[in-house]
Amino acid sequence: MTAMSTDKELERLKRKKLQELQRRMLQTTSQQTTTQIKEPSNKEILNRFFVERAWEIWNIAYEQYPKLLPQVEEVLVKAIKDGKIAQKIDGANLINFLREIGIPVRLNTQIRFSEHGELKTLQQKLKSNE
Repeated sequence: MTAMSTDKELERLKRKKLQELQRRMLQTTSQQTTTQIKEPSNKEILNRFFVERAWEIWNIAYEQYPKLLPQVEEVLVKAIKDGKIAQKIDGANLINFLREIGIPVRLNTQIRFSEHGELKTLQQKLKSNE
């Protein structure tokens, strides 16, 4: 073999190795890109629209209707993605929506009185008046 043919062979091997490295880098880059671009979860989407006490109402409703609320969640998320819901959802709006679609969420409601800077329940108020 001549020195010239050896040089050509080395050049060919270098090019082949370089192409292989470039191909691997492209594959790695494309895999990283696809893993970085992921769809936000339903909770993340709802979190962008739920304000004030909406999550509190949602969690109470979820405890009371664990089989039904995942379906409602899908519908809400789809409506948000489709642009049908564009405004923020607070607790009052959420509970009204749930009631309108036939999900009567029961909330633990307490009446409290402020007496001398102290909050008292109705039961405590009645005992103190005796």
